[in-house]
Amino acid sequence: MKKFFVVMMSVFLFYAFLSCAQKEEKKGPYLAKVGNVKITQADLDRELKSIPEFAQKLFEGANGKERFLDEIIKKELLYQEALKKGFDKNEEFKKKVEDFKKITLISLLLEKEIDAKAEITDQDVKDYYEKNKNEFAQISQIRARHILVKTEDEAKKILERIKKGEDFAKIAQTTSIDTGTAKNGGDLGYFSPGQLVPEFEEAAARLKTGEISQPVKTKFGFHIIEVIDKKMGKPVEFERVKNLIFQRLSAAKQKEAFDTYIENLKKNYKVEINKDALNQISGETEQKKEVPEKQGPEGKPDEQTTKKKKD
Repeated sequence: MKKFFVVMMSVFLFYAFLSCAQKEEKKGPYLAKVGNVKITQADLDRELKSIPEFAQKLFEGANGKERFLDEIIKKELLYQEALKKGFDKNEEFKKKVEDFKKITLISLLLEKEIDAKAEITDQDVKDYYEKNKNEFAQISQIRARHILVKTEDEAKKILERIKKGEDFAKIAQTTSIDTGTAKNGGDLGYFSPGQLVPEFEEAAARLKTGEISQPVKTKFGFHIIEVIDKKMGKPVEFERVKNLIFQRLSAAKQKEAFDTYIENLKKNYKVEINKDALNQISGETEQKKEVPEKQGPEGKPDEQTTKKKKD
C-alpha cells in the first residue's frame, strides 16, 4: 500500500506540475479549503485530466473523486509548507524550474512544428504493407549447414579458413563433432521453427541466404552456420501488423521532419563550435586516463610510487 501511494504521488505530482502554473478565477462552491486556497470542482476536473488515462481510471466514481481530492489536498499542503520554508527561493529549485520550462517549451514547439507535419494516414500504412508484404512473411523452413566444435577459439580459426576460401563442406567433414551431419558436409536439411535449439534458430533466421555466421554458442558447443535456402510462408495479416507499420512510418517521418527543421534553424541562427576549446577538453580527458608513473633515475618506476600503489 505504501509503495502504491509513493508511485501515485510521483505520477500525480509530475503531471499536476503543469496545472500549477494555471491561475483561473474560482467559480462555484469549493470542495475543500487549505488555508486561504480554495479547491473547486473545476480544479479537480482539470487536474484529473492532466494525469495519464491509466491513472484516471483509479479515481472513477464518487469514492474515486473523493480520493483524488484528498491527493490534491496533500499536494497543496506540501506546496504551502514548501513556500513557508522558503524553498521557492532556493537556487536548486530555480534551476529545476528553468530546466522544466525549457523542456516544456521544446515539447510544445516540436508538437506544433514536427508532429503536425509528420502525420501518417491509414492509406500510407496500407500502401506500405502492400509494397513490402515479404517483409512480414514468416519463415516456414530454413535449410542450413553447420560446423560444430567444442571451443570458441576453434570456431574462430575455422571461420578464418572459410574466409580465406577453404570449402565449408570439406572442413565440416574433417572437424565437426556433429557426426550425424559431418559426413554430409554439415548439411542439416530443412528445419522448421522449434525443431532446433533457440540460439541456433535465431542466428540462422538473421542470416541471409549464402551468409555465414560468427561463432554461435549453444549447449552443444560453438557452431559456424551457413544458410543455404529459406522458404517463406504467407505474410502476416494486415490487421496484426498495422500498428507496427504505423509506428515505424511515424518514427521515420518524424525523424525526417526533425532533421529538416534543425537544418533550417542552423541556417537562421549562428551556431559556432569552438574547436580549440573542444580539443583542449578532449586532450585533458585523455591525460586523465593515462597518468604516467613517476620514474626513478634509470627510467624505472619509482619505488615509492610502486609501494604506494601496492599499499
